[in-house]
Formats: sequence, structure tokens, C-alpha cells
Amino acid sequence: MSTERRTSLFENGLIWFGAGVSLAEILTGTYFAPLGMEKGIAAIVTGHVIGCFLLYLAGLIGGLERRSSMETVKLTFGAAGGLLFVILNIIQLAGWTAIMIYDGALAAVGALPVGSWIWCICIGALIIIWILIGVRNLGKLNLAAMSALFVLTIVLCAVIFSGSTENTGAADALSFGAAVELSASMPLSWLPCISDYTREAEKPRPAAAVSTLTYGLVSCWMFLIGMGAARYAGTTDIASIMVRAGLGVAGLVIIIFSTVTTTFLDAMSAGISAQALSGRISDRWTAVIVTVIGTVAAAGFPMDDITGFLYFIGSVFAPMIGVQIADYFILKNRDERRGFTWPALLVWLGGFILYRYFMTLDIPCGNTLPAVAVCVAAYTCVGKLAEKKKR
Repeated sequence: MSTERRTSLFENGLIWFGAGVSLAEILTGTYFAPLGMEKGIAAIVTGHVIGCFLLYLAGLIGGLERRSSMETVKLTFGAAGGLLFVILNIIQLAGWTAIMIYDGALAAVGALPVGSWIWCICIGALIIIWILIGVRNLGKLNLAAMSALFVLTIVLCAVIFSGSTENTGAADALSFGAAVELSASMPLSWLPCISDYTREAEKPRPAAAVSTLTYGLVSCWMFLIGMGAARYAGTTDIASIMVRAGLGVAGLVIIIFSTVTTTFLDAMSAGISAQALSGRISDRWTAVIVTVIGTVAAAGFPMDDITGFLYFIGSVFAPMIGVQIADYFILKNRDERRGFTWPALLVWLGGFILYRYFMTLDIPCGNTLPAVAVCVAAYTCVGKLAEKKKR
């Protein structure tokens, strides 16, 4: 009987609460301000429902199979074919690590101007400490950090939405469909990571649900704070809002710890994904290397507009999960295939091209939902035809 310790539902919820409390989410929320509060909230919720449903299914596959996210990809695309997504995932996670450190440093400079590169190094060092301690050993430290973030984020929310008049702003700079897609792309960016944590859960189904629900609610909250900051506080600079509200050190706590708790998951998942390339690779030290690379990139390059990056993530991973859904839940495949599963890869490629084409259109429900639906239908048909030929 295995003596491996499994994570509880509370631990899974805590991990994904930390993932949701993120400056990147708040800053992305500022893009929704021109839509107005009613349409903005509708776009945020609609996009998160779509993205989080797919996130749940991805986490469920990993939890039931006791495999990391990139190992579950091999079930569908083959041992060799899955390596394409391993490489793409490591690249996107390294990108996220750099973006998160950059955003955290930029915001910290607004609260305490000592040079953004200094803050990059400080945040990077804290992330490395988090990695070396490990998610299972953080215990009370992680709980204390999450509690502080929860309280201070409520304070930030109250400051933004109290005593200010709404700034209607200019005409819509973002269509409703584009806003829905931008909202969906944030949970989609976690899709290749969630199984890295649900695979260790005591109860895979509830853990996938708790993880997704916790992240979805907190992420919507962060988007709302960003949109509110732009409409009510008249600024997208979260640090200036904190200073104006007299939060001082507490504001720095929000900035630094929200960056650390989120970026830790990005870096650690990059390490876990790298193990899909070779079992000899250390996930922890790979995560440290990714953090160092992200710190250097954040200190040396501007990363203010991440919308293109988010849409690229959607175009890669939305078709991927569509093929996985068809293969695992409809065709009931449970065995890892050798080499390349060319039908799966071709359907994914078609979905990728289709997603990029959909970006030229204004689809009210965004690009993810129709792209995923087409991939599910196409690969189901391919699988059923293959089954008939075998008979």
C-alpha cells in the first residue's frame, strides 16, 4: 500500500487561492473598463465560466490518472507527440514567470521607489525560497500569507469602490467577444498546470472542483478590482491607489506576496513539465532555473501589454484540451500511445488555425468555446471512424 501523502481539499483550495490573487489578473481587468461595469462584469463571468470548465476537466483527467498535466497530454497525443506541448508549456510558464516578476516589481516601485531591478531580484529570491521549501512544507507560512492577502485585498477593494464617482471613459476599445476571450484566456493559461497538483489529491473529483471554483471566484474578483480601479479610482496604477489609501507596508505585502504565491506555481509547474522530457530532470532545480531566467528577463525587458501573449496561450491550449476531452471522456482512451498520434496532432493544428482565424471575427462568446467545440466534434468523428475500421 502506498504511503505517499495526498493533499487535502483545503490544501488544494489554498494553492489555487494563491494562484488567483495576482497583479497580472488585476492589470488585465483594467482593459475591461471601457465596456462599463454591467457589460464588463458579464464578459468577465462568461469568460471565466468557459475557461474554468475546461480547467476543471483538465484537472479531473490528471487527478483520476494520477499524472501531471504534461503526462496526461501523452495519453492523447502520444509519448513523442506530447513533447510538443511540454516544450510550449515550459516556454509559456517561463514567460509567465517573467511577466509576474515584472508586474510585481513595477508595482512595488510605485509603493517604495528603490529601482525596479532591485525589486525583481527581491521577488525572484522569495520565489526561489518558496520553491526550495516546497508546497507541502509551506504549511502555516502559506496559510498566513493567504490570510494576509485575503484581508488586504478586501481593503483594496473597499478603497477602490467607496467614495468615488464612476468615470465613463472613452468609447469601447474592446469588443464584448474580445473581452470574453481575454477573460477565458487567464484560466486557460493554468490548464497545462492544474494536474500537477490534482494528481496528488486525496479525492480527485472534489479536488478538481474545489481548485477550479476557488481559482475562478478569486480570479473574477481580481478582474473586478482592476476594472474598478480604472473606472472609479481613475488609474490603472494599483500601487498609487495603495499609497493614496495609506496602506503603506500593507500595500507592499499585497504586491510582493501575491506575486510570489502565483509565480511559485508557474515556476514549479515548469519544473514538473520538464520531467516529462526526462525523468532524470529535477523539478525543483528546473523551477529555480526558470525563476532566475524570469528574473533576468523581467529586469531587462518591458512587458506592459500581455494581451497578445494571452491570446497565443488560448490558441495553443484551447484546441489541445478539446482533443483531450474527446479522447478521454468520449472515446474513453486510457492508454498512453507510443510515438506520434497524428490524427490528434492534425486536429489540434486545425483547431489552432481556426482559433487564429476566429480572432479576426467578433464572436460574442469569444474564440475558445467554438474552437474547442469543433475540436471535440472533429476528433470524436475521427475516433469513431477508426473504431469502425478495426471491426
